[in-house]
Amino acid sequence: MTTATHPPEPSEGFDFYDTDPASHADGHHETGTMLGFWIYLMSDSLIFGILFAIYAVLGTNYAAGPAPSDLFEIEKILLATFFLLFSSITYGFAVINMQLGKQGVMTIWLLVTGAFGIGFLTMEVLEFHHLWHLGAGPGASAFLSSFWFLVGTHGLHVLSGTIWLAVLLVQVQKHGLNHDNKRRILCLSLFWHFLDLIWIGVFSFVYLTGVLL
Repeated sequence: MTTATHPPEPSEGFDFYDTDPASHADGHHETGTMLGFWIYLMSDSLIFGILFAIYAVLGTNYAAGPAPSDLFEIEKILLATFFLLFSSITYGFAVINMQLGKQGVMTIWLLVTGAFGIGFLTMEVLEFHHLWHLGAGPGASAFLSSFWFLVGTHGLHVLSGTIWLAVLLVQVQKHGLNHDNKRRILCLSLFWHFLDLIWIGVFSFVYLTGVLL
């Protein structure tokens, strides 16, 4: 007489029928990375929220100095805005080609994105140089202090994103579109689009409001 045998029960915390446990480990790692990055973006949103609030309180304290309409060259700021908006579009094209496995085309779109980022930073540096030449430095009034702090913080974020993009391009050239690089590209995509949204707020709240009101 034969006795029926039964497959062993899966141990707790382990899927007996999982043929590739390593893939699940990678999935948990990726989920943790993306969750951590979203938490970072939320903390960064709080920082910018505070800076916007400071500007809302101090943005009309000119200390008998120049007002926004006396300082802002809206045409140049609009050009810088288009640079950043287009960079988000080109980054989107890069992500699409990454998902299709087209590393060469993706690299081209990332290079175009970096060029737009450098163009934006160049326009911002020229604006700061122009303001400094006019004597409108951060110590001239409460309005200018809050302006330099808000816009300068955003500019430092764009600079960090551009450096990150350059490092990522080197990693892709060395190691290809492996799992880690794809995850990094997606994280940078979130960061880049986040900076775009923040700049739309800066352009609307600081520049347009300052010139029109």
